Amino acid sequence: MSLKLALPKGSLQVSTVRLFERAGYEIAVSDRSYYPTVDDPEIEAILVRAQEVSRYIEQRVLDAGITGSDWHLDSGAELVPVTELVYSKQTHKPCRWVLAVPADSSFQRAEDLQGKRVATELVNVTRRYFEERGVSAEIQFSWGATEVKPPDLADAIVEITETGSSLRANRLRVIDTVLEVKNLLLASPEAWADPWKRTKLENLALLLRGALAAEGKVGLKMNVPRSQVDTVLATLTALRRPTVSPLADPEWVALETIIDERVVRDIIPELKRAGAEGIVEYPLNKLVY
Repeated sequence: MSLKLALPKGSLQVSTVRLFERAGYEIAVSDRSYYPTVDDPEIEAILVRAQEVSRYIEQRVLDAGITGSDWHLDSGAELVPVTELVYSKQTHKPCRWVLAVPADSSFQRAEDLQGKRVATELVNVTRRYFEERGVSAEIQFSWGATEVKPPDLADAIVEITETGSSLRANRLRVIDTVLEVKNLLLASPEAWADPWKRTKLENLALLLRGALAAEGKVGLKMNVPRSQVDTVLATLTALRRPTVSPLADPEWVALETIIDERVVRDIIPELKRAGAEGIVEYPLNKLVY
């Protein structure tokens, strides 16, 4: 038995493969094939555009897959959300679909776009956004390069952004957030009802969340004189209270903790001055709560 799993092809492909690698799965992607090889024989992976993942799961062609909450909402498919996975192409922060207008336009809010043309790839979500505000706007499907359409081809756009740099480069101004995007591991109701597939999906979700939780954190371990333990503990900003273990020398203990990587360069000199010795920093692949 195998789990037929869709991985997003396109902008999220590289970051998704890297996430799986940190979770312990080795994935080899060929430029000539849409079928990556996974070192887990129980997973049958296929690369699918994020816009189509929910549809293929709904049609039971696939058991499960990863896609953005934006495309899932736009599809209207009724699937099982196994877990949220917050990461994007460049960062580990959610992307946003925003309503943007030319920088020099008079538009300040969605209501100002009554009767105006709005270009977007996210048609259904955008249409609902304006309907909820009582605004009758002409929603036009965009085949891409949406940022260049205002003001000649559209009065406004709804476009996804991670850093906002592309919008600024095209002299566009954000006036509202339409949707914040989180990636989802989704499953068909049939796959979720199958005990073997459900267990496989739960295990996969646990490892992927663990890989994301470990991002930006490292482990620190060191030896500390018993007399200096309180001083060292006061210096650490640990995820949880550090583990303190006895050593063969009763005057010393071993201390181990998890800490944000960004503070390590500042805190190691403080730990050394507080009496810690043999300080070791090591990377983390997964952090499972």
